[in-house]
Amino acid sequence: MRIISSCIFLLVIVLTSQLTAQVRDSVLTKEEVITRALESNYGIKIANNQVEIAENNQSILNSGYLPSLAGVAGANYDLNNRTTEPENGDILEQRGIESNRYNAAVNLNYTLFDGLGRYYNYKSLKEQYNLSQLEARETIENTMLQLLSIYYEVARLTENIQVLEETLQISKERKIRAQYQFDYGQSNNLAVLNARVDVNNDSVILIDTRQQLANSKRDLNVLLNREISAIGFAVDTTVNFLPGLRLESFIENAEANNVSLLQIERNITISEYDIKISRSRYLPAIGLSGSYGWNRNRSAATAFFPGSTTITDGLSAGVSLSWDIFDGGQTFVQVQNAKINYENQELLKEQIELEVKRDIANALNNFENKYFIYKIQEENVSTNLDNFERSREEFSLGQITSIEFRQAQINLLNARTSLNLAKYDAKLAELQLLQLTGQLLNVEL
Repeated sequence: MRIISSCIFLLVIVLTSQLTAQVRDSVLTKEEVITRALESNYGIKIANNQVEIAENNQSILNSGYLPSLAGVAGANYDLNNRTTEPENGDILEQRGIESNRYNAAVNLNYTLFDGLGRYYNYKSLKEQYNLSQLEARETIENTMLQLLSIYYEVARLTENIQVLEETLQISKERKIRAQYQFDYGQSNNLAVLNARVDVNNDSVILIDTRQQLANSKRDLNVLLNREISAIGFAVDTTVNFLPGLRLESFIENAEANNVSLLQIERNITISEYDIKISRSRYLPAIGLSGSYGWNRNRSAATAFFPGSTTITDGLSAGVSLSWDIFDGGQTFVQVQNAKINYENQELLKEQIELEVKRDIANALNNFENKYFIYKIQEENVSTNLDNFERSREEFSLGQITSIEFRQAQINLLNARTSLNLAKYDAKLAELQLLQLTGQLLNVEL
């Protein structure tokens, strides 16, 4: 038993010294975590790239409003043999007759009118860009919530370790006291054995909690795109809650700020443009074309005509009109489908509105309950701390047994760890409420 206890003590001392040195290296604040995530998180990077794609798509260069200009050029070379047999005369044979042609042109095409299709398509691309920004915001919000959830888990385990270290220290002092009492014949060996068992149990719990802390720090490093093994940091364990009046104001304006509702509004607008784009095919298209060309043509001599070289260049322009009077009903089908899609978006909006109201009500109720539990746990810790201090005095005077003292110690330990859990659960519930009201990125955490 003593050998096992010594090994556990040694292991705890080694882990304590290593992790304490690591924890003292640096403190990673919430602001630093959020800033690094915005810069380095893979999901956020991908979302930002999607926004850039949408921004490129909504540019004037992708609108169809600009003309197209194309240059063409060509060259042809002929080498032939020719035999001419006139009705009256000698046969004329020609070998190695060469002829060549060269041409070059610059062609300009521009659509004057296409039934307003490109106009509404340009508007649609603008809305798709706005939608991509909202989608990126949703990704950032989800990442922030996940990030802070792990951050607060690291904070909770950090505070639990402090509680467990104090508990272990008290158990060690009790073991030493029990050993002295046994050595001087003031107690039996059972008290010593009980104290050793309690020290061992506290040591095992501390070791396991340290391992959980290390794992949580690695999870945090993954989200921050940091070196996985770089766990030599501490976190800020301070938790502040927003005033109730601010939360009420956020809830009142949730419909104007919730990212899901804003996205469905953009989708409805895009669907409206899709209908107009489809209808534009009912109207004619008018286009302009222009060209500047140069040609050089050298022909070989024949039996009746001498060879010649012709060079031409000049401008040409034209106006064209095209109108699909009947395209087999394809445009009609596209318009009808676009209308149905618009109707679906309207129905989806009503569904999302109900779901958001439900989620906000649930999140508010959850936060209020978590916060109430947190306040109760604060009182519970205060009560158990008073009870433990009295039990400690009574135990030192021999008025209670070691078992009764241990029970008071366990009660205090459970109360303090429950307080830590309640505090961070309440904070995460508040963050979820802030996300649903669209304010997660607008408040100081």
